[in-house]
Amino acid sequence: MWNSASDFLAMGGYGLYVWGSMGACLLVCIMEPVTLNLKRRALLSEAREQGAPDTGQFES
Repeated sequence: MWNSASDFLAMGGYGLYVWGSMGACLLVCIMEPVTLNLKRRALLSEAREQGAPDTGQFES
């Protein structure tokens, strides 16, 4: 049980590890879909440039 907000943030002396881990996890959870979408767009663009038939199946 924590007596104050600063005790909660300190996490019994492990606050830097706990909050750093939470921040890293949040960053990865945000960046993964962004990078996947960017790669998908680049691959679709490359396929169009090479003259691949466009079926429209994966268009968004």
